[in-house]
Amino acid sequence: METADTDSIEKEVRDKVSFYTDAAQYWSAVPATVDGVLGGFGFISHTDVQSSSAFIKQLFKLPNPPENERALDCGAGIGRITKNLLIKYFDKVDLVEQNPTFLDEARTYIDCHQKLGNLYCSGLQDFKPEAHRYDVIWCQWVLGHLTDEDFIAFFKSCSNGLKSNGIIVVKENLTSSNKVEVDKEDSSVTRPVSLMKKLFKKAGLHCIKEQKQSNFPQGLYTVKMFALKPDTTTHLIKSNGETTVTASEITSSSDECH
Repeated sequence: METADTDSIEKEVRDKVSFYTDAAQYWSAVPATVDGVLGGFGFISHTDVQSSSAFIKQLFKLPNPPENERALDCGAGIGRITKNLLIKYFDKVDLVEQNPTFLDEARTYIDCHQKLGNLYCSGLQDFKPEAHRYDVIWCQWVLGHLTDEDFIAFFKSCSNGLKSNGIIVVKENLTSSNKVEVDKEDSSVTRPVSLMKKLFKKAGLHCIKEQKQSNFPQGLYTVKMFALKPDTTTHLIKSNGETTVTASEITSSSDECH
């Protein structure tokens, strides 16, 4: 691993085209299995989904909660999150994934076909969700494959893809230092929480809920879940060590998650 400062990863990604093509090449050689898409850590999938399920249940209890009609699974892989989480809460789930082999496997792996929506074969840097289509857009363990510039652009597009009470959920690894870590093997970066929040703000997003993943094995990155909305929320509530913001119209934003 290499480290960089937190201002931006752009200077570390000297060749943007190679940054994306190298990642695509890496994933094209990965087996289309749960263990494959989780980098050999398939055994954490159940614990991961349990925590994500608890988190999403809390979102439905918020004032002005999202509806449960349609979700988008970003960087979906073979559909692990769609199958084990999202189809339990939404009538339809669309998937976006750049690896066509993974998408082909998703059609078989996800056995609840009546809830399977559109499958988009695209990298997130090139994907723009249909306007006002989604109640929840779920992004997990994929944002490290975006440059900061494309990260911001993608989330601006996601904001446009949300329904009026829609929420973007981000679940990502975070560095424990205040540094970006660069993985040249899979052509990705892992950001510190400070940079993640800086990018959320630049994308015009406001954090309404933040929670740390628990019960993962020692030695793994810290993982956090963030619930994000376009800058339309303001009332801060704290309970049980967590931070929640009620949804209401405002004209400016600030970072309410700590």
